[in-house]
Order: sequence, then C-alpha cells, then structure tokens
Amino acid sequence: MRPFIAAVFIAITSANAALADFITVASTTSTQNSGLYDQILPQFTAQTGIEVRVVAVGTGQAIRIAQNGDADVLLVHHRASEDAFVADGYAKQRFDVMYNDFILVGPKIDFAPKSLDELLNYFADTGDHIFISRGDDSGTHKRERELWEKYAQTMPTGDWYREIGSGMGATLNMASAVNGFTLTDRGTWLSFGNKGDLGIIWQQDRDLRNPYGVMVVDSDRFPHVKSELAMQFVQWLISDVGQTAIGNVRVAGKQLFCPNANQQSEQEQTPDDACPAQ
Repeated sequence: MRPFIAAVFIAITSANAALADFITVASTTSTQNSGLYDQILPQFTAQTGIEVRVVAVGTGQAIRIAQNGDADVLLVHHRASEDAFVADGYAKQRFDVMYNDFILVGPKIDFAPKSLDELLNYFADTGDHIFISRGDDSGTHKRERELWEKYAQTMPTGDWYREIGSGMGATLNMASAVNGFTLTDRGTWLSFGNKGDLGIIWQQDRDLRNPYGVMVVDSDRFPHVKSELAMQFVQWLISDVGQTAIGNVRVAGKQLFCPNANQQSEQEQTPDDACPAQ
C-alpha cells in the first residue's frame, strides 16, 4: 500500500503544481477578437510552461477585474486609465507592448470629408446616418467619446446614434446589419468576416492611434497575485522574442499589431501600411 499511497501523493502534488502554473490576464475584446492571443500564447506556453487564461472584456471592465485582484496581468488600450491604474497603486509600472489604430467604417456616402472633424460633425449635424457605438466602457468606446467631445463638443443624441453595450465583433455585426457606421480597431476589422457593404471611410489619423499597455497587478496589494509568473509573461511580451511574435500576427497577409516595447519615441516608429503612420 505504501508505494500506492506514495504514487497517489506524487500524482496529486504534480497536478497541483501544474494547476499553479497559470496566470489570469484581464484584457480587451479587441485583442481576443483579432486572433492575437490564439497566435502568440501557444508560443509563450511552449517556452515557459505557463498557461495564460484570458478574460476578454471591455477595457473598463478589465480594469475593474484587476482592481478587485481577480487577475494577475492587465493588458488594455486606454492610456489615461492605465496611468490612473498605476497612480492608484494597483500596479507598479506600465509597459508599452504594441499599437495599431482605430478606423471608422461604414457604407459609402455621398460626402468626401477633408478631416475627421468634418466627418463627425457631418454625422452629428445631419442625423441621416446610423452610428453604432459599443457603449460598453471599453477602450474603443472611451476613444469614441473623446472624439465626439473634441470635435462635436458634445455627445450625440437622437435615433441615429445607438449605444448597444456590446463587444467589437457584435458592434460590427450590428453596423453591417443596419448599414451603419462605427469606430473599430484595425485588428478586429481585419479579422471580421461579415463586412457586407462596410468599408473604411476614415483612417491614418493621429487621433486614431491605439496603443496597448501591460501591467502586473501589485502583489503587495493582493498577495495571491502570481507576480513572478505574471512578470515572466510581461517580460516575454516586451522581449525581442515576444515582440517578434506580436509583429508576425497576420490575417490575410496583413499585420495586426505593431510591436513598440523597444521604441523610445513615436518619431522612431516607421510602420508600413499595415501599421499605419500616425
């Protein structure tokens, strides 16, 4: 019996060790919907033995999950919220990891705007075109609100403006179904298969730049956070190996994200068409 008991003990110990070698990442629907994690996480796990479990929600909800200590890593895309997360003591440091850009998509219109300002005010002034907003406190929704407030000086009202409280994929599906307009990240757009009559109507604007940051949730605040495993993941993401893996993620030959952990300034960035100049 003793050898049997020893074998069972070893099996249980091994199982517990295996269960311990995972981290939880609170992240965005855009990184999930684009297929980024499907391509890079198997590489990280193969190299480290650490499993990554992603909770993909809007940026606002991802931050709240991390603020509750229910994640080891936070990877989102709203810089002001990320800086506040660090300033409020939920993480010690934020790291640049990658960027892409937002684009405005919709059906063809008989209007040729000369600027993003002109386009948004055209929508607001006419009220003739349906605009689908995520309305979910995500990074994309936060940026959309910032654009309306900057250029139209107010948030839209009226039946033409519809907040649906959904992720990026569902928002694009709704826009396609009603032949409406929406703001999306380029990565999700490239991966989206139900474009219908939608196309890109505005892009490559500095106000549409979409940087992503990654942070380890502070284990001083939440002792159960797996900070060592989490830091291994963050260090891998910003390493040459991780940055190459991110840069190699493609859909239909188009690059989804531009790695920028090692770039000291925007002036050093020389992206190609798949990583639009901002």
